[in-house]
Amino acid sequence: MARVILHIDLNAFFASCEEIKNPDLKEFPVAVGSLNKRGVISTANYEARKYGVHSAMPVYEALRLCPDLVLVQGDYGYYRSMSAQFFAYLKTYTHQIEPASIDECYMDVTDIIKRYKRPLDLVFQIQNGVYEKCHLNCSIGVAPNRFLAKMASDMRKPKGITVLRKSELSTKLWPLKIDEMHGIGKKSVPILNQIGIYTIGDFANIKNEQKIMQKLGKSSYSLIQKARGNSSAMLCYSTTQKSVSISRTYSNDLYSIDEVSSNLENIVRELTHKMQRENQKGKLVTLTLRDTTFHNVCHSINLSGYTNTYPMIFGACKSLLEEYFEPIGYRYIGVHIGSLKDARKIVEQMDLFAIPVENTDSILNQLNEKMDCKCFMKASDLLKKEDVD
Repeated sequence: MARVILHIDLNAFFASCEEIKNPDLKEFPVAVGSLNKRGVISTANYEARKYGVHSAMPVYEALRLCPDLVLVQGDYGYYRSMSAQFFAYLKTYTHQIEPASIDECYMDVTDIIKRYKRPLDLVFQIQNGVYEKCHLNCSIGVAPNRFLAKMASDMRKPKGITVLRKSELSTKLWPLKIDEMHGIGKKSVPILNQIGIYTIGDFANIKNEQKIMQKLGKSSYSLIQKARGNSSAMLCYSTTQKSVSISRTYSNDLYSIDEVSSNLENIVRELTHKMQRENQKGKLVTLTLRDTTFHNVCHSINLSGYTNTYPMIFGACKSLLEEYFEPIGYRYIGVHIGSLKDARKIVEQMDLFAIPVENTDSILNQLNEKMDCKCFMKASDLLKKEDVD
């Protein structure tokens, strides 16, 4: 049986929280963000969106489009408390929940949905329960994997429920414009348009596969597979209460992947030192980036084994960063390690079929791991770097 994955997205979350706090705001177009005209909008309610106001828009532009716009300074401590209520309610159904940000998550309901005579009754129950318990509206996508669930939840907002089956891709998903596809950045859209890719269907078409990969790189193959409905249904969540994390908030926004990566190195090094001191090893690595509109982008990966070493954990974080990075500016980086175990109680099993490899790269990796830094490198790599410089 296929997995049943829900993507639950709170509608206009920050603005909705402000309306709960001050119900009179419901009658007006409202945006949360900086009160300075040179600032940006974090989110806008649906009344404001009618005028074209949206997140990441400069405040002066929002006021030009909607002169009657009510600007509210963000109360992020309050938003976090409302988010906690939301997740606490969802956990009354299952702990198989992967947070995607402060206002959205994935849920695996494959087992619990069997208890309902009509499967969608569970989905309606969750949607109504979020409103009754938290006074927040949400949209829910129902699909056999993560990507399709995310796309489905975006199809009907606010307060929508959408089921997206693989058999419905040609009618529901593929006709959408390519800029509506989750994972396609703004910079990629004009590049794809130049080679005749205008819809998600164009992107999924096998005839276009090679020219897409030539323009976007080999990593785009995973996106092509998602457009064809082939995505992971596995969620990343910790089944233990124990976890460890370190985060940093920066006074200046980080716009380049090199800036983020450099700061990420320091965070992971500090985190692995802490884990080693406390004899902890973990498997679930989560990278969180908070952008300039205070929206959290959160992605996780399960490692093949338990670890507390810098190269393994930084490598996992770097792969997540390279896959999901967009140059939109980040002010916060967090790394979270879940599924922790006592390192002294973990029995490492040898793979009888593994062939020992002692090439230059593996030796350098072992030396760098022991030194806990990237002290050693090949002379050829050094020459390459000099050539670039």
